[in-house]
Amino acid sequence: MSEQKILLVDDEEELRRSTAQALELSGFNVETFSNADHVLELIGYSFAGVVVSDIRMPGTDGMTLMQKIREIDTEVPVILVTGHGDVQLAVKAMREGAYDFIEKPFTPQMLAGVIKRALERRSLVLENRLLKAVAGKRDDLEARLPGRTQVMVDLRYRIRAIGASDADTLIVGETGAGKEVVARALHDISARASRPFIAINCAALPANLIESELFGHEAGAFPGAVRPRYGKFEHGRGGTILLDEIGSMPFDLQAKFLRVLQERVITRLGSNEMVPLDVRFIATSKVDLEAEVAAGRFRADLLYRLNVATLHVPALAQRRQDIPLLFLQLVREAAARYGREDMAVPPEVISEIAQRDWPGNVRELRNAADRFVLGLDGGRQMGELSGLADRVAEFERGLIASALVAHGGSLKPVYESLQISRKTLYEKMQKYGLDKKLLVSE
Repeated sequence: MSEQKILLVDDEEELRRSTAQALELSGFNVETFSNADHVLELIGYSFAGVVVSDIRMPGTDGMTLMQKIREIDTEVPVILVTGHGDVQLAVKAMREGAYDFIEKPFTPQMLAGVIKRALERRSLVLENRLLKAVAGKRDDLEARLPGRTQVMVDLRYRIRAIGASDADTLIVGETGAGKEVVARALHDISARASRPFIAINCAALPANLIESELFGHEAGAFPGAVRPRYGKFEHGRGGTILLDEIGSMPFDLQAKFLRVLQERVITRLGSNEMVPLDVRFIATSKVDLEAEVAAGRFRADLLYRLNVATLHVPALAQRRQDIPLLFLQLVREAAARYGREDMAVPPEVISEIAQRDWPGNVRELRNAADRFVLGLDGGRQMGELSGLADRVAEFERGLIASALVAHGGSLKPVYESLQISRKTLYEKMQKYGLDKKLLVSE
């Protein structure tokens, strides 16, 4: 298990320093941040610690940071520190998943007590996940990359094999298919899991600053460079660097990056000193890089150096049978994210979802799940049902429909998992108008 660590985020330097000192005297391992920019680099499924953040900060505030953390792992404890007038905001944060909040001014003992309980809870979560994996049950990887089709079973097998190898990896797949999810999974099951995960969007880096952003610079290296600055490569030391859409990297920069891959050293702009770089590189691409090589837009030697190991993330069109099951999981995740109760998805909605095309892949399907949970697009909410009997019937109907989807329409595992007789299952399917042929896509 990763080392327990407290990530303390506060833009007030004096308060940040004094709080960190008090926590360290209480025996905690603390890493401090003046803003939220680099916090997410340390968050993953294997993160064993707790995040303590001020709720009001310039740039990314505490609420937004918490939401981004929950997108990575909903069970990472986030403790928010609030001012005197922010209690209502803190209550809202608790509804949206914050572990706890502390109002300023607070005593170090009070904060230490909350952190201790949060660490105990996080330890139990990680231990439970480990026990499930050892027992052969659905583990973190299957939860993050669900699917029973053979292409997804094969993908998870290759991720487990490659993840432990520390090899540089190329991930290929359509937009929205889940390439970054695969990259984070590779990082989280590797020996580098407790170190930073730095995601760099090669298509979004400004052309005139790209070298400085990646390699860093010394003071005076160019106009405006008042003080030395680490680049993103150095920020990732000991961890994993994801180069998203590497096909967008300018051709002249590709040669410099090739040298970094080969020699594992960098040289900051304005310096001749070589800095050792202990990182694992993962690159993603939505385009065929071999075709880019043929067109003269990508270096052949860089491609061959990058794809020591290659993973292909299938589009939803290649695993249509997974769509209903995946949608149900995304609805559960969205409900947890928005602080809603678990929702039953009507069979007709599942049937429609299964038959639609999803050119935006999992990203588009996730947006549809969010809209359903929020009651948009005509999505029916549990609260719109009139009485208790209607709500119970709707819940039962959704539960049976979900089980039919999960077991591919095979009735025996459905009635066994629901602990009812075969006859009762038939009667309830007839009562609720459930047709397994409509629920399970071919």
